[in-house]
Amino acid sequence: MIQKAFQQYLNNFRGFSREIWILTLITFINRAGTMVLPFLSKYLHEDLHFTYAQVGTVMVFFGTGSMIGSWLGGKLSDTIGFYKIMIFSLLVSGLLFFVLQYVKTFEWLCVSILVLMVIADMFRPAMFVSLGAYAKPENRTRALTLVRLAINLGFAAGPAFGGLIIMGVGYQGLFWVDGITCIIAILIFWVTVKEKKKSTYLDKEHPGEVLIESVFKDKIYWIFLASTLLVGIMFFQLFTTVPIYHREQFQLTEFQTGLLLTLNGVLVFFLEMPLVSYIEKHHFNKLKVIIWGCLLMTISLFLLLVNTWAGILIIMMLFMTVAEMFSFPFSNSFAMSRAPKHQQGRYMAIFTMSYSLAHILSSKLGFTIIARFGYQANWFFMGFLGLTGTLLGIWALRLMQIEKLKK
Repeated sequence: MIQKAFQQYLNNFRGFSREIWILTLITFINRAGTMVLPFLSKYLHEDLHFTYAQVGTVMVFFGTGSMIGSWLGGKLSDTIGFYKIMIFSLLVSGLLFFVLQYVKTFEWLCVSILVLMVIADMFRPAMFVSLGAYAKPENRTRALTLVRLAINLGFAAGPAFGGLIIMGVGYQGLFWVDGITCIIAILIFWVTVKEKKKSTYLDKEHPGEVLIESVFKDKIYWIFLASTLLVGIMFFQLFTTVPIYHREQFQLTEFQTGLLLTLNGVLVFFLEMPLVSYIEKHHFNKLKVIIWGCLLMTISLFLLLVNTWAGILIIMMLFMTVAEMFSFPFSNSFAMSRAPKHQQGRYMAIFTMSYSLAHILSSKLGFTIIARFGYQANWFFMGFLGLTGTLLGIWALRLMQIEKLKK
């Protein structure tokens, strides 16, 4: 019985090309090494002694750089190709991580974070386009899910190990690990994967795709992006306000916070691929799955209103994890399914920009509300945003149903 279940689990990972597996490997290496970001707000507040307002401002520069980088990465992927963008982004951002540890003043840190994120986040839309180039049409969502699994497996190892590094040698050790892993990851990619000039990801030969003249005329896509933005604002609380809340409300150490984040990564690693395979096998509507993900994430934030029992943090993480498994792989897939041929980079750039904007708003809104009204007000406000995102998803779903009737 156990052997059969294990075999069925392994079957979910069959059918991928060699390039997809290499992309998955370098994503894992890169994500496992990205230890600075989950602890960035704590580093700024506790090590550099920045105020909440200053932390929020740095995070605005973080998100702004991410938005610019996402747009550039998508635009350039459509012109000079994803391959060159991926190599440039990881190599240079790896070197910049080495430099970042020596920047201590508020003004220069804002500038440095901005430049770093512009270069680092050029990688994301380029990587999405590369999946379109190297994945078989029937494996699109599963290929996205496989890469997400690598991200979450790295995410499971990274924060706990990062917490130990902080307790052992301090935050500086994280910058060295981040930089080295970026460079190692892209060298593996450069040596083992050859550039593919043409992406056959989406065209008229693959029925069911929506061909729109311009991304700016795709009303359904923009409503979907608005919902995605609100999901991102809620989710990024895990990396901005929640780690500090752990310490201030429940006196958790960095290692304990890392373990909670590790719980998220481990559950996603073991459950997301079977879940995605099951949903695809039974042809559930992707947008409906995304809507349920938004609702579950809303519940996870409302759970934090219980502030007298530390066990609620585990329950909250469980709800957040299931919400993440519903929301993110199918959001990526839905965004790519709306992109016409030769506009994949632009569609995915705007999609990744929505998360970058979410990072800006998540940190600034969260820290501003906490500074003025406290944590409880923040969790209530974030939950309200989640309910709004759920309603936007339902609106987009109804418009899609009308769109299908017109075909």
